[in-house]
Amino acid sequence: MSRSVSARSVSVAAVFHALGDPTRRVIVEKLSERPLSASLLAGPLGISVAAVVQHLGILEAGGLIRSEKVGRIRACRIEPAGLKTLEDWVDERRMLWEARLDRLNDLLEEKDVLEEGAEPEPSGNKSGALGKRIHNPGRSRPKSAGESV
Repeated sequence: MSRSVSARSVSVAAVFHALGDPTRRVIVEKLSERPLSASLLAGPLGISVAAVVQHLGILEAGGLIRSEKVGRIRACRIEPAGLKTLEDWVDERRMLWEARLDRLNDLLEEKDVLEEGAEPEPSGNKSGALGKRIHNPGRSRPKSAGESV
């Protein structure tokens, strides 16, 4: 079976690559506050304008910023669509793992009930999605008796 890489996954890879460098993350943070030129970004970062322009190119390839050259000044601003790409990717994984953990919890609850000789609750109980067995840090629930920390 051959594996093909979709345009979206390349985009996600470009976003991760762009954010993989601490200097580029600082640039994204600064541009989140307001649009800036490459020279205004270079000063506080302590790097040359040429180095900033290289970082900006990678951020632009990742869809995180957009820039336009007006005369001798390159004006840069954040591009929310790039962050949305990352957000969507993370949300898909979160939903996948929440569904897997919910299913595992249902199976463990059924096993517990069967071992006790009672009837299992219907599967798909969303009110207590993770019940007593599985701890998911994204959801809060009280600890059951005998549960280790």
